[in-house]
Amino acid sequence: MADTDMTDTGIPDTDILRTEVRDRVAILTLNRPQVLNAIGTATVERLHGALDRLRDDDQVRALVLAGEGRAFSAGADLGEIESCTEPYQFRAFVGRLTEVFGRIQDFPKPSVAAVHGFAFGGGLELALACDLRVAERGARLGLPEMKLGVLPGAGGTQRLPRLVPTGIAKQMILTGEPIDAERAYAVGLVNELAEPGGALAAATVLAGQLAEGAPLALAAGKKLIDSGLRMDLDAAIGYEREVVSVLFSSRDRTEGLEAFRGRRAPDFHGA
Repeated sequence: MADTDMTDTGIPDTDILRTEVRDRVAILTLNRPQVLNAIGTATVERLHGALDRLRDDDQVRALVLAGEGRAFSAGADLGEIESCTEPYQFRAFVGRLTEVFGRIQDFPKPSVAAVHGFAFGGGLELALACDLRVAERGARLGLPEMKLGVLPGAGGTQRLPRLVPTGIAKQMILTGEPIDAERAYAVGLVNELAEPGGALAAATVLAGQLAEGAPLALAAGKKLIDSGLRMDLDAAIGYEREVVSVLFSSRDRTEGLEAFRGRRAPDFHGA
C-alpha cells in the first residue's frame, strides 16, 4: 500500500499509527478515532513496520501501546471482517492479527498497554499481547465475540486464561460480557489502575521504569517467563540457570555491580 493511500476514515494511511519516543520509551498510538481504533490490515502493517524499526533502535528500551480518541480499541475492523465471504479469507485476516500480536509478545523490549475507554475483542487481544497493562478507572475490557456467534481468534482464548483464573476467563469468553478496570485489576488482568485521563501517563512512567533495566536481562527475562510457562518446572529451572549464566559474562552485569557498590545509577548498554 502506498504511503499516500487513504483509509476508509479519510485518515492518511501513514497517520493511522503514530510513533513518538520519550526518554527511551516508544509510544505507539492507534490513530483511527472515527472507528474507535478498529484494527485492520493497514494498522497491522504499520505495527509490523514500527516493530522492525524499534527492534534495532538502541535508544528505545520499552514500548507503550495506546489509542487516540474515546477508546483504546473497539477490536478488529468489522468492515474487513464483513468483506470476508469465505472461511479461508477470514482465517487469513485473523492470521495477520495473530502474527503481529505474537511479535509484540516476543519483542525483546517490554511493552505496556495504556487502556482507556474500552478494549474489546482484538483490542483486548492486543493489550493481552503486551507484557503489562495499565487501565483507567471505569474502562471496560472484554471479548464480545460470543455475542456475534464466533470466538476470539487472535490469541484471546489462550492468553486470557494464562493471566486470570480459568473461571474468570471462561466467564468473559463464553458470555461475551466485559468487566470494568477495577475488576480487571482485582483478578490480575490489569497491573495498575490510573485515574480517568491518566492511562497514557501512568503507562509511560511504568515503561520508563522498565527501560532503566539492562537490555539483555530484560529480553532474557521476558523469554524465560514466557517459555518457562510451557515447560515442566525442572526443565524451566534448568533453562533459567543456563540463561543467567550467560548474562553473568555481560558488561552490563559488571556495570550493575559497580554501580551498586558506588551507590549510583547504572549505565547499561545492552552488552
